[in-house]
Amino acid sequence: MRLPIVFVVVLFCISILIDWYILRDIKNQNYTRRKKAWRIGYCILSVISYGLLIAVVCIPVRDESSDILPVMWCLYSFLTILIPKMIYFICSLIGKLWRKIFGKDNNIGWHKRNYGAVVGFLAAVAIFVILWWGALFTRREIEVNKVTITSSRLPESFNGYKVVQFSDAHVGTWGEDTTFVAKLVDRINSLNPDVIVFTGDIVNRRTDELRPFLSVLSRLKAKDGVYSILGNHDYGDYIDWKNKADRTKNNELLARWEKEMGWHLLNNEHDFIKRGNDSIVMIGVENWGEPPFPAYGRLKDAYPTSKKSPDNLNDGKFKILLTHNPEHWNREVLNISNIDLSLAGHTHAMQMMVRLGGWTWSPSVFKYSRWGGLYQEKNPAGELMNLYVNIGSGEVGMPSRLLAAYPEITEITLKR
Repeated sequence: MRLPIVFVVVLFCISILIDWYILRDIKNQNYTRRKKAWRIGYCILSVISYGLLIAVVCIPVRDESSDILPVMWCLYSFLTILIPKMIYFICSLIGKLWRKIFGKDNNIGWHKRNYGAVVGFLAAVAIFVILWWGALFTRREIEVNKVTITSSRLPESFNGYKVVQFSDAHVGTWGEDTTFVAKLVDRINSLNPDVIVFTGDIVNRRTDELRPFLSVLSRLKAKDGVYSILGNHDYGDYIDWKNKADRTKNNELLARWEKEMGWHLLNNEHDFIKRGNDSIVMIGVENWGEPPFPAYGRLKDAYPTSKKSPDNLNDGKFKILLTHNPEHWNREVLNISNIDLSLAGHTHAMQMMVRLGGWTWSPSVFKYSRWGGLYQEKNPAGELMNLYVNIGSGEVGMPSRLLAAYPEITEITLKR
């Protein structure tokens, strides 16, 4: 299966229309004599972009033997050409309409210039630089965000306990280059965590993407170890397997490799972290998917629900839940439990985020009500519950992180 043909045809038609418009703009502009050179250069750029789109169409993306990286880079490169052209097209068209409505037909020389085209050209260059800066630099710059969670249920012996979270590593996007992942591991270890948690999506599509990174990720160290869960990309659901047995082997291999790395994978399970006679609960659910993906996560299997049991979802113990998709917190966790702290990932902030002071925005808001950072809300019993959504350290789809969407590590300090 390849990219949807309708999607490709729409991109192609849009690109052809914009190219026709821009070539006419170059021909009609009156502020340079090198029109021919500009048109030739633009045609060469367009031919390159169409070549990239053809490559995207021809490379299969769901076959077992296919590599998704060429598709990611070809599609991204095409978009880094198309999007600036679209920006120029829109600005130039607005400039022409403005001049048509408010200008004078007898203006000559400088006064006939389409200022929208000038603004569009500068904006297009800026967008092109931002897109490639995100691919070459931003996705390699790690950001540590510090959060404090306070709860009266936290035992005194855990006061000041440090949880370090990372998520959505998508190591397959780096191929066999372990440089960034090694940097990420060193940064996490430098925080001297009491426990490390990983909230899913360690690979893109196949477990064997993890092979080059096994020794690097095995270096993660914390007093109480590393706990992990699975994300939607960890089940092999993005591949059309020839038989179900291969998918099963793929998933079993991931569980085995995480164990060999020293990680404690929680598949609808829980564990107690102890300090003397005190303890807190670490709960992990499998991916709670949204259609068309299955909901493997079962919170009621991961921790007892009956209030007759001393351990239950509304008991007096301090509980941490690892759940990949933040929608799980919205739709179930908040309504049936008093879990103090839930940790999620999944959104990536769509790998694009704007930050102005303490205000942040991401296109993720159009899909997720809680897409990044700390969220606090009371459950039906009036107890305050916390959700932290980590925007991930890796990329999938586009090999880039834009503006303030830096790879994230979260340092969470628990206070009584």
